[in-house]
Amino acid sequence: MDLTATHIREYDRRAIDSNETETATFGLGCFWGPDARFGAVDGVVRTRVGYAGGTSRDPTYHSLGDHTEVVQVDFDPDALTYRDLLTRVFESHNPNRQTGDTQYQNVVLTATAAQQATLDEFLSSRGLTADGIGTRIEQLSRFYPGEDYHQKYKLRSASSLMDAFDAAGYGDEALRESPIAAKLNGYAAGHDVAVVEELPASG
Repeated sequence: MDLTATHIREYDRRAIDSNETETATFGLGCFWGPDARFGAVDGVVRTRVGYAGGTSRDPTYHSLGDHTEVVQVDFDPDALTYRDLLTRVFESHNPNRQTGDTQYQNVVLTATAAQQATLDEFLSSRGLTADGIGTRIEQLSRFYPGEDYHQKYKLRSASSLMDAFDAAGYGDEALRESPIAAKLNGYAAGHDVAVVEELPASG
């Protein structure tokens, strides 16, 4: 892929603004994989990884306390629904099983009453209940962003792509919140991503 700084800046400039997206939060094991998988999904605009679901303050990767690794997914509700995301979540793991390691547990963290209602209906349609499955179902109280080196982990290992972000002047926070970085993180992880066709002309 012949990625340029212009591609990056133009793609992100055209992306839907954050105040027009909705945010979903899920724990599905190590957060690198879900970050890449969701980033590749059409309708997902931004992703970030971090920690949630616990009570200890200011968790870090090496001092996680009772928190779980999670991915936050900012999505365009006109292109993708919360129910669509739930389908992907529950297809990616067995809801009747749960690991004992809190760090890598499967958890759905709802942020709004609408998300909770959608989740309740989703589970009911599959003959499931929140109390009857292994997957944790909780209300999101707070999300703590993970360390910079965890954000867009697969993309960071692709130096040929990262060079263009460096040329575009993207620091760690800009990379974390970049729509094109979310897509290219999925691309770097081997997922099919439409971003190649969507790249604006670099001239």
